[in-house]
Amino acid sequence: MNFIFISPQFPRTYWEFCNRLKKNGVNVLGIADTPYDSLSPELKDSLTEYYRVDDMNNYGDMFKAVAYLSYKYGKIDWLESNNEFWLEQDARLRTDFNITSGIRNDSILSIKEKSEMKKCYFSADIPTARQIKGSRSIDEIIEFASTVGYPLVAKPDIGVGAQGASKIHNEEELRTFCSTTPDKAHYVFEEFITGHICSYDAIVDSKGEPIFESMTVCPPSIMEIVNKQLDLAYYVEKETPQPLKEIGRRSVKAFGVKSRFVHLEFFRLDKDHGSLGSTGDFVALEVNMRPAGGYTPDMMNFAHSTDVYKIWADMIVFDRSTLPEPQPENEYYCAFASRRDRYNYRHSLEEIRERFGRNIVMCERMPDIMAGAMGNQMVTARFKTIEEKDEFIDFVQTKAADEQSAG
Repeated sequence: MNFIFISPQFPRTYWEFCNRLKKNGVNVLGIADTPYDSLSPELKDSLTEYYRVDDMNNYGDMFKAVAYLSYKYGKIDWLESNNEFWLEQDARLRTDFNITSGIRNDSILSIKEKSEMKKCYFSADIPTARQIKGSRSIDEIIEFASTVGYPLVAKPDIGVGAQGASKIHNEEELRTFCSTTPDKAHYVFEEFITGHICSYDAIVDSKGEPIFESMTVCPPSIMEIVNKQLDLAYYVEKETPQPLKEIGRRSVKAFGVKSRFVHLEFFRLDKDHGSLGSTGDFVALEVNMRPAGGYTPDMMNFAHSTDVYKIWADMIVFDRSTLPEPQPENEYYCAFASRRDRYNYRHSLEEIRERFGRNIVMCERMPDIMAGAMGNQMVTARFKTIEEKDEFIDFVQTKAADEQSAG
């Protein structure tokens, strides 16, 4: 089997996908713009061949790279980046080289455009926030706002996470946004929903059935964390509640997902919200046809004492997992807590390591490209109880006295 892995060096742990493929007997062929000598030893050892391009955004360069590898190794069976940024290009390359094991041009819009996602949710009767496209007239958008009520959330129709999102509190702010945003037509306006963001993370087989499931819980407003540069904390749950499994599986079927690692986001309502549901219900937010960002796959491993990289590689080669099911006694809460260089904190990293050393599973600087959303320094640890998890996050992120008084 020939597998082209696009950008296997980022995030840095993605070498593990390549490693597990190699262990399953796959020819792993990497394409990226990083010099070969800069690749980690683990990644080098996992690749059959590496093709460096000058610019991954240049489709001609990427086309030539795939053509060369196809000529040298024969038919390409899989092409994947597992990275949101390259999903559209992945689909184009699959289409041009007739690689049938993945999303192609004819279905990419339903997973890239938030407005198209809504159609899939509605078709499957999955509750989701009401929305209107920014290409509509300002009067139509104001009428929509009067129906669903303020605040609204304006966000790019194509985008990752909360980047570019704005909260609009009244008609004056709405008119200002519409009149001062040159690319308004490329935005969507959505009713505001309060609650924690919970993701259904799954690896699904060729029939769209999950062979691994997990739940990640994020803060109520990722948008404010990004826009106001607040500290980020989130965690992987010990167990995935059945209601999330059910709505997650329905969403997978609605989008026709097969043979992928997916990250589907939902609101868990913190209060009753009319026709959308009652407190504690899950409401669809958006789909991401790739693993959760950052080091969250590693957090799933720590939480469930498993190896999602191997489960994914097993899905690619065997269409099933060869690992045993996680056992309750080996399940943990795995928490990520970040800090920003702009703040002073009460406790030093040395104090954190001294207090939680036996629980800490990762402690490192975040890459600059991730720091805007995820902070500059992260500490990740796992615990048996939710109280221990909360104590850890509070200890890591409590500000020094001068920062608290300034805030």
